[in-house]
Amino acid sequence: GYLVLGHVIERVTGASYEKFVTDNIFTPLGMKDSGYDSNTAVIPRRASGYMPSPHGPVNAGFVHMSIPHAAGALYSTTGDLLRWEQGLFGGKVLSPASLARMTSPFKSDYGLGVAVRTVNGRKMVQHGGGIDGFNTMLAFYPDDKLTVAVLANLNGEAPTQLAAKLADLAYGGVVQLPSERKEITLPAATLAKYVGTYEVAPGVNMMMRLVGDRLTTQLTGQQQIPAFAESETKFFLKVVDAQVEFFMDPTGAVTH
Repeated sequence: GYLVLGHVIERVTGASYEKFVTDNIFTPLGMKDSGYDSNTAVIPRRASGYMPSPHGPVNAGFVHMSIPHAAGALYSTTGDLLRWEQGLFGGKVLSPASLARMTSPFKSDYGLGVAVRTVNGRKMVQHGGGIDGFNTMLAFYPDDKLTVAVLANLNGEAPTQLAAKLADLAYGGVVQLPSERKEITLPAATLAKYVGTYEVAPGVNMMMRLVGDRLTTQLTGQQQIPAFAESETKFFLKVVDAQVEFFMDPTGAVTH
């Protein structure tokens, strides 16, 4: 969709997509650290992208920017993304009618290029991004004019998780980091009660296994990950910021 949109922009304006976004967005909004990326140009302070592997981070694969084009060939900074959100929701980019249409969901929670959700009773307009070596999340809470921008040069879900935690902190919440969780040791007999397959969504199962004296968890299509106990019923993961809690009926049988 974004590739088609970029082509439409070029046909309608007679200018390149790069020139269009520079002249109509970056320059008017003072976004001096944003632009159309180039594989050959030397861009000061440009980050290198990495991908995870079983042996640690590795360099991301080469992607010529003509391939993502309007679907992902831009670079920016958190400061410039703040300027973008202030400009967009401050009436400097779109008319009030167009902005309202853009931020009104028409298919589930999706508007025109953004997801519109209610989180903890607050309206949030957001969209994430991903390309080889990079993942991003940008969220805006219009009622409070709060912007949360997270840019990562390592592929993974960290930006989405960090953005949620940063918003919690901004609203006075308390965030517990994985490093702050304390591991305890449970008997193998206790861990064995949790072994099984649990449905967490249609077509998505969580398989709990006992490997040696350690419980492991594996979502459908993903790798097997060790789970560490912090209580008799609560476990946490270390490679990703996620927790698992088991619930039992009065007889002690695990229900979910």
